[in-house]
Amino acid sequence: MLKNKFKILAVAMSLTFVGSLFVGCGNSKSGTSSNGKSTIKVNIGAEPRTIDPGLNNSVEGAQVICNAFEGLTNLDKNEKPIPGVAEKWDISSNGLTYTFHLRKNAKWSDGKAVTAKDFEYAWKRALNPKTASQYAYQLFYLKNGEAYNEGKSKEDQVGVTAKDDYTLVATLENPTPYFLSLTSFPTYDPVRKDAVEKNPTSWATKPDTYISDGPYKLVEYKSKDSLNFEKNSDYWNSKNIKIDRIEFKTLENASSYYAAFKTGELDLIDKPPATETPNLLKNGTAKAYPYLATYYYDMNLSPQAKSINPDAAKALSDIRVRKALNLAIDRTSITKEVTKSGEIPATSFVPKGTSDSNGEEFTNKEYLPKTADIPQAKKLLAEAGYPGGKGFPQMEILYNTMQGHQNIAQAIQDMWKKNLGINVTLKNVERKVHLAQLQNHQFMLGRDGWTADYNDAMTFLDMFTTGNGNNMTGYSNTKYDQLIAQAKAEPDKAKRASLMHQAEDQLMIDLPIIPIYYYTEVVCMNPKLKDAHISNLGFFIFRDAHLDK
Repeated sequence: MLKNKFKILAVAMSLTFVGSLFVGCGNSKSGTSSNGKSTIKVNIGAEPRTIDPGLNNSVEGAQVICNAFEGLTNLDKNEKPIPGVAEKWDISSNGLTYTFHLRKNAKWSDGKAVTAKDFEYAWKRALNPKTASQYAYQLFYLKNGEAYNEGKSKEDQVGVTAKDDYTLVATLENPTPYFLSLTSFPTYDPVRKDAVEKNPTSWATKPDTYISDGPYKLVEYKSKDSLNFEKNSDYWNSKNIKIDRIEFKTLENASSYYAAFKTGELDLIDKPPATETPNLLKNGTAKAYPYLATYYYDMNLSPQAKSINPDAAKALSDIRVRKALNLAIDRTSITKEVTKSGEIPATSFVPKGTSDSNGEEFTNKEYLPKTADIPQAKKLLAEAGYPGGKGFPQMEILYNTMQGHQNIAQAIQDMWKKNLGINVTLKNVERKVHLAQLQNHQFMLGRDGWTADYNDAMTFLDMFTTGNGNNMTGYSNTKYDQLIAQAKAEPDKAKRASLMHQAEDQLMIDLPIIPIYYYTEVVCMNPKLKDAHISNLGFFIFRDAHLDK
C-alpha cells in the first residue's frame, strides 16, 4: 500500500517537474515554436558522454550524431546503404578495394567543402591508439587498421587514402559483405582536422566548434537539459530537410518523460513506463519496432576485479558460479511481469532477427532456459563451494538511472535470494558515471545492452575479443579470439557463419555475461510527426521527417 502511494506521489512530482522544465520552450503541442519554425522535441534518455563521432559508443550519443553528421553512405528505411556524401562507388572484383566518389556540393556547417581528406583523417584518428576510441576495432576491417592501433604499423600504411579532394580509396584486410553499411556508422563519419585539433577535448561541446556535415547543426548545448540543433543550410540536400529544429532532451526518469509526452511537451520518446506499455501498444499510442539488441549483465572478469572485491572476483572466476547465476533467473517472468513490452527472453547472446550474412537468421540455438533451472543452479553453486549460498561474497549490481533498469535489478536480486540464497545490493548512478565505471572495470555485476551496428552476427560477437574497447567484462579466451579472426578472414559465407556459431558456442560456455532479453523498441510519437526513421539499429533518423499540418 505504501509503495502504491509513493508511486502516485512520484508521478505527481514528476508532472510538476516537467511542467517547470519546459517553460519558455515554445508550443511543441502544435509542432511549431514561437518563431514559426517547425520544431520537434525528442527524448534520448540521458545526456551523452560525448557526441564526438570518433569517441562515442553509446546509443544516446549516436542518436545525436546520426542527425548531425553524414558518412559516405546513409541507411534507407529498409536499413540498406544508399549514397550519402559519396554519390557513387566502385568495388574491385576481389572485394578488397572500395573507391568512393564524393559529392562536390557536400559542405560542412561552416560552408567549407567536405573532402576525402576529412574521411581519411577521421578514420586514422579513431584508429590512433592515442585517441583511445573504444570503437577503434570497427575500423580493423581496413588494411593494417588493427596493426596501426596496436603500434605495429605506421599511419601511412592504413588502408584509406584520399586520392584527391573527391576520391577516397579504402583497402580492406578481407572481403567484408557489410562494409557499405559500416560506412554509415558514426565512427566512419568525417571530422575536420582543424576543428578537432584546435580544441581536442572540448570541440564537441560547443556550437561554435562542433562543425558537422549532416542535416542539422548544433546551436545550443544545455548540460543536463538538452542538445538543440537547427537545420544546416549548408547541407548538400538542405532543400529536402523539412524539420527546422530538433531539441534532444535528456530526461532519464520514465515517469517524467512519459508525462511530458502526454502533455505534448515531447514529440517522441522510447521505453515508456512498463506499467503503461501494454495499454499504449493496445490503443496505438505506442508502436513496437524491430530492434537488433540484447539486454544483459556483465560479470567483471578483468584483473581490476581483484582490487575492487577479491572475494567476489574469486567467485566470478569460477564458471560454475557464472552458470548458476544465469540459470537462477526466470527470463520469461522478467519479460512478462517486469518489462511488459514484448521483449523475448534471451537464451543466447545474438538476438533473433540478426543475419548470418549467408541469407539465414543467425540465432538458432538456446543455450539458456527461458525459465529458471533452480535445481541445476543450486547444484553448481554448491559444487563451487557455496552450498545454499553459504559463504557467498557480497556483490553489487551497477545500473544507470532509469526505472526500468531498477525494476529488472530488483527482480534479479529477489530471484538470486530466493533461488540461490545469495544477497546482492543495487547501485544506481547517472549514465555518464555508469559508462565510465563499466569501461574502467569498476564494478562486479553491471547492467549493459548492445545494439547492432550493422545487421550481421559479427557486430555482437567481435566485441568480446581480448582487449576490445567495448568488452566491459575483461573476458579473454584465445580460442574465441582465433574463431573471430578466422570468421573475419573467411570469404565463404557458409564457413564464416559456422565459425561465428563456434565463437558463440565458446562465449556461452564461458558465460562472462548474463543475457536477459532481446529488446523491442517501443516508441510513442506525435501523430503529426511523419517519416521519422526508427532504425532497427537503435537510431532515430529525421532526414526525411516532416510535420503534418
